Amino acid sequence: MEIREIRENKKQFLPLLLAADEQEDMIDRYLDRGTLYVLDDGGVKCECVVTDEGGGVLEIKNIATAPEWRGHGYGKAMLDFVAAAYRGRYSILQVGTGDSPLTIPFYEKCGFTRSHRIRNFFTDHYDHPIYEAGVRLVDMIYLQKKIGNEETSKQPAGRTGQKEENQ
Repeated sequence: MEIREIRENKKQFLPLLLAADEQEDMIDRYLDRGTLYVLDDGGVKCECVVTDEGGGVLEIKNIATAPEWRGHGYGKAMLDFVAAAYRGRYSILQVGTGDSPLTIPFYEKCGFTRSHRIRNFFTDHYDHPIYEAGVRLVDMIYLQKKIGNEETSKQPAGRTGQKEENQ
């Protein structure tokens, strides 16, 4: 298994990224400014895009595992890789996701805790309703995990500039 950074032709990885964020223009908002990683294990099994959100916060904008390989540990391996690769350079690793019975427990199992929510994110920013596991996604739920050493973890968590509300 190898995880590598993709620096050119990032759009070639769009089909799998669309599994986690099904509207291409939303992916376009972060793909070029983000760092794209692919996990290859006899073929690409998982992809992840992370962005610097300022204030010591690194955000997972997209993480997707090929459907036939879900449940095999590739998503967790990618999250562990990202946390280790950026430990000490960022204080917080955060991810925003829909309030889904599939994704929230996955992130909590990986050590993330709920931080805040952006109300109506999916209804305000997507041109069609988004459903996951039969649940319509409305609010963006942010989860965070501390990844800094003692010095960097004392820095305040950054904000994305969008209206946020604590849970």
